[in-house]
Amino acid sequence: MDMARKFLQMGYTRARRYANHKSGQKYVRSGKEVLPREEDKVKAESARIFQEKCKLAREDKDYLQMKERHPELHERGSAA
Repeated sequence: MDMARKFLQMGYTRARRYANHKSGQKYVRSGKEVLPREEDKVKAESARIFQEKCKLAREDKDYLQMKERHPELHERGSAA
């Protein structure tokens, strides 16, 4: 479930990048200058959908239970 949430979050950030910048590049090749935004309404809608589904995944009761149990099962008491 956490991987699904992670992929939804990655989908949101990628869709948002292409919604803001047609080329997908935020900066001029030389480095620090930010390119002007070019809003793409279709890609912005895709980003909104990804964000909505990511929020649903983050708030899912089964996901929250597994997230809470994870440290108990996998992180505590593990000595290297």
